[in-house]
Amino acid sequence: MSVPDTQPTVLVLTALPLEYAAVRAHVEDRRELVHPGGTRVEKGRLSGTPWQVALAELGMGAERAAALTAQLINWLRPEAVFFVGVAGSLKDDVGIGDVVVGTQVYEIHGGKQTPEGFLVRPKALPGSHALEQAARSAVRDMPDVRAHFMPIATGDVVLADAESKIARFLRRSYNDAGAIEMEGSGAAHAAHLNGKVDALVIRGISDRADAGKRRADASGSQQRAAEQAAAVTMAVLRKHLPRAGSPGSSDSEEGPHRRGDDGAATYGGDHIDFRYGTFHGPVTGKRDERR
Repeated sequence: MSVPDTQPTVLVLTALPLEYAAVRAHVEDRRELVHPGGTRVEKGRLSGTPWQVALAELGMGAERAAALTAQLINWLRPEAVFFVGVAGSLKDDVGIGDVVVGTQVYEIHGGKQTPEGFLVRPKALPGSHALEQAARSAVRDMPDVRAHFMPIATGDVVLADAESKIARFLRRSYNDAGAIEMEGSGAAHAAHLNGKVDALVIRGISDRADAGKRRADASGSQQRAAEQAAAVTMAVLRKHLPRAGSPGSSDSEEGPHRRGDDGAATYGGDHIDFRYGTFHGPVTGKRDERR
């Protein structure tokens, strides 16, 4: 088991090796940790932030994602969970290379089959409001990213036919979804049941979920989509601060202090935060009159 860190942890989950590699490129000073059950993570730091990033490649499927996300949450105690990777577009205006940030995540297979047809019983989990707000702020400063804030559909299916029965079902029953993928609802459900973990699904669009999927994948679209999703995730973490009072947070019960945009020490109340800056000059302390 790992030794507790003095800095807060965020868990970033992927399904595919290329998704893992895209996130891993942003994480420094990595070390591998192994859960007693065998699940492996690499844990390192995101430079210029208080965050420790724990990165895991879970494989495909929502049920697998749910079980392993719950395991990792209980082990690592992260403040936030992201599922990051590629997806297929469900909207004409959501193009290859765009990024979809999941305002909600839909489980698309829930329902009841009746003589009159299949009756949908929607299951939806909202993305974290705080993380979504950080994402909206972050992408404003990313001119190379075209981002959409929309629901994401999760299903145990690789959609490569826009006229298939399931494609028509999605257009009829989940018509506001901007993308389809295979793991997001599992991770979001595990975080929701934990009760204390913010969660967000961020997906880069690698294809249009139609007959052109194989051609799009062969063109390198998955690599670009994964890199875009990873870049947005890291930008979110540069905006989103740890909770007050957590290890490495920039707030405490003693008073507010904030890191400046350039990483320099900043002042608030009676405290100066030097953790992300360098100070040159004398410091005068204030005697505690209560002693």
